[in-house]
Amino acid sequence: MLTESAAAVVRATLPAVGAAIEDITERFYGKLFAARPELLRDLFNRGNQAAGTQRQALAGSIAAFATYLVEHPDERPDVMLNRIAHKHASLGVRADEYPLVHRHLFEAIAEVLGDALTPEVAAAWDEVYWLMANALIAIETRLYAEQGVAGGDVWRQWEVVARTEETPHVASFLLRPADGHPAPAFRAGQYVSVQVQLADGARQIRQYSLTGAPSATTRAIAVKQVTGTGGDPDGEVSHHLHTHVRQGDQLRVSAPYGDLVLEPGDAPLLLASAGIGCTPMLAMLEQLVATGHPGPVTVVHADRSPGDHALSGDHEALTAKLPAATAHFWYEDPDSGHRTGRVDLTDVPLETGTRAYLCGPLPFMRAVRGQLLDKGVAAADIHYEVFGPDLWLAQA
Repeated sequence: MLTESAAAVVRATLPAVGAAIEDITERFYGKLFAARPELLRDLFNRGNQAAGTQRQALAGSIAAFATYLVEHPDERPDVMLNRIAHKHASLGVRADEYPLVHRHLFEAIAEVLGDALTPEVAAAWDEVYWLMANALIAIETRLYAEQGVAGGDVWRQWEVVARTEETPHVASFLLRPADGHPAPAFRAGQYVSVQVQLADGARQIRQYSLTGAPSATTRAIAVKQVTGTGGDPDGEVSHHLHTHVRQGDQLRVSAPYGDLVLEPGDAPLLLASAGIGCTPMLAMLEQLVATGHPGPVTVVHADRSPGDHALSGDHEALTAKLPAATAHFWYEDPDSGHRTGRVDLTDVPLETGTRAYLCGPLPFMRAVRGQLLDKGVAAADIHYEVFGPDLWLAQA
């Protein structure tokens, strides 16, 4: 952890650094992409960069990590680190890329802070950076070893063996390794990265949850086509997959990663999702059915209408196969025959010791998390998945 001298300096300068952190991260990304333009083209999400959400996420993670170090000097924020490391591993981030980040980040810090960045301040924040970086490198090294791959070498070619139109805006893709080797194992709730080459030559990457139970030869993903609103562009990768990818085509897919996985045991569970966030919950339900989970399972889902609820038949059928499971669906459509409006757990009974798993838009997860806390669910028992920059820790 931080040395006592560094902790004192970080504690004293955290307000100033925190106030400038978004300016720092904006300059950092400008420097990084000027030196390595291929990183923006082939690694970072260009949509998130244009919207500024990636910058906010990096700023939030640095500030959250530094704050945790000074408030809990004998601990480490492993939940945050594990989530970041899984995302990095799914992208194939390598240990030798951390010095590059360090160089451009500290150049940006020096420009923004100016004379306030004394040698003592620089040394203290350097210590913060390498504590975070080395922790991530260690976790990512372990994750790569667990998949039996060299650091960063997570990619394989997969063939699309079937495509199904689940709703007008969601398509599912059944995949198998193009080399004929067995598909790597995964845990219910995990995701893969998919990299596609776009018309301008960029090779953009997005993450998609694996659906269904593991088999020796195939894996499945469901992709919602992201349509831009309010002047925002359409989702580059989802648009490409919906428009161009058909049976017989090949995709570049990573090994599976993600820390939103079911813990062993028969504890009461709540699986809450909205929109395409149902995909990891379906994999969890399949696992619970396969293992004969005897405990109570409360399934909660929110969507625009029954017709927009992707894989709704599987959602209902899997819930019905569990001996102590109930499903509660909310739709915006007032004529759906189900509950309408926003998810309201007031009248949904939850047993003591419930573990909750959430996936969906951030406003949905914040609202459900708040309701769960009000119902007495322990904060440590509420787990979530965010696709895209993780802004939760900065704003929760």
